[in-house]
Amino acid sequence: MIRVKKKITKMRGSRTCGGGCSKKRRGGGHRGGRGLAGSGKKKKTKWTRTIVTMPDHIGAYGFSRDSYLRKDPSFINVGAIEEKIHSLIDKNVAEKKEGKIYVDVSKLGINKVCGKGNIKGAYIITAKEFSKKAEEKILSAGGEAVLAGDN
Repeated sequence: MIRVKKKITKMRGSRTCGGGCSKKRRGGGHRGGRGLAGSGKKKKTKWTRTIVTMPDHIGAYGFSRDSYLRKDPSFINVGAIEEKIHSLIDKNVAEKKEGKIYVDVSKLGINKVCGKGNIKGAYIITAKEFSKKAEEKILSAGGEAVLAGDN
């Protein structure tokens, strides 16, 4: 059989062959644990070696956390339109014509109007999609729900 490591010839007459106490070299404790044990932040046994030789070993990388759980931000609730109507007029998304307020939500990059919240004013809202509740609330307040393709 071929040897990978060369057989030591020095210190052959001594009891421990240069390994210190005779109880040393028995378990993994003599080297500070097996493998990467002690390379973390808390137990600083091999911390310096970790920083120098493996700087990317600690810390997150890759996908951002919970990115697969994030919902599509391209919707707005009916109640939010009611609350933000003054700022929407300032942004030229909403305009007053003949006593009615026309709101074009698709100019903000929003595709859908959902039905959460209450609406009091009679708005004519233009969007690509409406949920059933949103349409009901807009119509019951005296407004109109216009699909963006119907203009």
